Amino acid sequence: MSNYIPKIQAKRGQLFDSLFVLVLVYVSLYIPLFLESDVKSVEETTQVQSHSWESLGVSVVEQEQWQKLGHDPASAAEIINNKFDYTIDPVMLAITALVIIGYFFFVLRVSNKQYREVINEKFNGTNQQSGTEARQ
Repeated sequence: MSNYIPKIQAKRGQLFDSLFVLVLVYVSLYIPLFLESDVKSVEETTQVQSHSWESLGVSVVEQEQWQKLGHDPASAAEIINNKFDYTIDPVMLAITALVIIGYFFFVLRVSNKQYREVINEKFNGTNQQSGTEARQ
């Protein structure tokens, strides 16, 4: 049996693959910023203009901690009133699931094709003959 010599990918192909993956990572990270989610601005979320610790519902102990962090009632109100929305959009969840499942099947198909190419190269196509002989 001869030693297997794998195909060598050209430097240009390696560079393209690396840059392509890098671009995909950056695009996937910046998509939420480009779509500009429906997060309300701080001005829209703060309804009370004259803030006091009592109007914010902060206890005396919490007030002392906010002051240790260097916040007054107005700056603390921006943080306290800026709530994150944890609702899940079913349509976007379904799209995400379909993309992940589609990518999984794509990887399986490409891997299967490449696996068969390597086996055919290594064994010079003898696995197809022995596979058909085994079925008979």
